Amino acid sequence: MRAFQITEPGRSRITEVADPVVKPGEVLLRIERIGFCGSDLSTYRGANPLVSYPRIPGHEVGATIVELGEGVGAEWRIGQQVLVSPYTACGACAACRQGRFNCCRNNETMGVQRDGAMSEFFAVPQEKLLTSATLSLSEMALVEPLTVGFHAVSRGRVTEADTVLVFGAGAIGLGAIAGAATRSARVIAVDLDDRKLELARNCGADITINGAEEDLHEKLAELTGGEGPEVTIEAVGAPQTFRSAVEEVSFAGRVVYIGYAKAPVEYETKFFVQKELDILGSRNAMPDDFAAVIQYLEAGKFPLHEVVNREVSLDEAGAALEDWHQNPGNFTKIHLQFSS
Repeated sequence: MRAFQITEPGRSRITEVADPVVKPGEVLLRIERIGFCGSDLSTYRGANPLVSYPRIPGHEVGATIVELGEGVGAEWRIGQQVLVSPYTACGACAACRQGRFNCCRNNETMGVQRDGAMSEFFAVPQEKLLTSATLSLSEMALVEPLTVGFHAVSRGRVTEADTVLVFGAGAIGLGAIAGAATRSARVIAVDLDDRKLELARNCGADITINGAEEDLHEKLAELTGGEGPEVTIEAVGAPQTFRSAVEEVSFAGRVVYIGYAKAPVEYETKFFVQKELDILGSRNAMPDDFAAVIQYLEAGKFPLHEVVNREVSLDEAGAALEDWHQNPGNFTKIHLQFSS
């Protein structure tokens, strides 16, 4: 079968790989839609320390079941459309012992530490499948990236009483914006791109701030009576926004980091103590986050066709990834279509 493979930094190809063999308890999927993730771009740029080459990327999946392995449960059937939770959990590390399988020390995410699903067919254990009676394949392929933002909102313990500031209106930031909005929080989105800020409003942001045109601190003081937002969520991965998340959050506030900063970050640590902040990391997602995103998408309020702003075939995947590398501001989400 054919698959898309990143062979080394800056190079990719369409290659032939062996057809997957379905083991007991597994299902064989025909991949229909699959999204490029920011981790795939990092792999292509040679900036993902978790990746070895060559690597087949892909973990944002909309697929159809074409074969059932021995012992697969009756809830799964041939022809059913599904999505996939792409993580693994060892069950034995400190995180797993606490039930926080999303941050398993030995996690292997599809397309990162192991080959992903950017191929014509892919076999997965049945326990990694999820489905919806109403979502399209394109919507299914958006569930996993949105769960990352929803999980950050959960980590921040967001409620309707909170003002939530989200740094970054890319695909992950939009998930955090939507997740906070579903909890009836007041949501402020910050980005440097007016097009992305328009998307943020369409995903539930009440207020948007272009950080290149307005003084963020002054604007937030105006909007919050000088208090600052109760929750800040960083979905950019820049030292400046890492610092701003701490500087702008209210006293007794919660700071949630999703992104990896691209360089070491120097803090004025007095804010940690004086404000008695909760500093929280957020990684991957939990089953409850998947359920929440599926319910959110089923409500039909997400601007799918604005967020997925490029759809390509398998043969066009390499050119699309290079274009994203060269012009990152032009893209929110790229979907690869294996079928029309």
